[in-house]
Amino acid sequence: MTGLTVCVVVLVLASAFGVLNRRRSGRVRVRGRDGGKRLGAAELGEDLGERATLVQFSSAFCAPCRATRRVLGEVAELVPGVRHVEIDAESRLALVRELEILKTPTVLVLDAGGHIVRRATGQPRKADVIAALGEAVGAT
Repeated sequence: MTGLTVCVVVLVLASAFGVLNRRRSGRVRVRGRDGGKRLGAAELGEDLGERATLVQFSSAFCAPCRATRRVLGEVAELVPGVRHVEIDAESRLALVRELEILKTPTVLVLDAGGHIVRRATGQPRKADVIAALGEAVGAT
């Protein structure tokens, strides 16, 4: 009977963790550790957008990265002055460590000055990205 109880408790805890992790994945949110960090053309390898920049950290075998690339590309085309920059996390390990990128895809929303305004881990929703861009554009 004790073994059955332990199995049930482990299954409940694992399910709760899975549901929580699923809900947090892809949400665009402010992170306290990003405050004050600024990225420029030298770090990104490309120029910043006039109004905002969407920086995507991807890896070669990341399936959600392809869908994220499509969503961010659509948003960049939809909103004037916004640029989408994709960075291969494996080839830019120093930058990944500096920004504490833990998984791919990770999306950073930068304002016109290159300051990190928002961050999303996992595949973000188009509406969330547009809302975060509103904050980034309003910050300048």
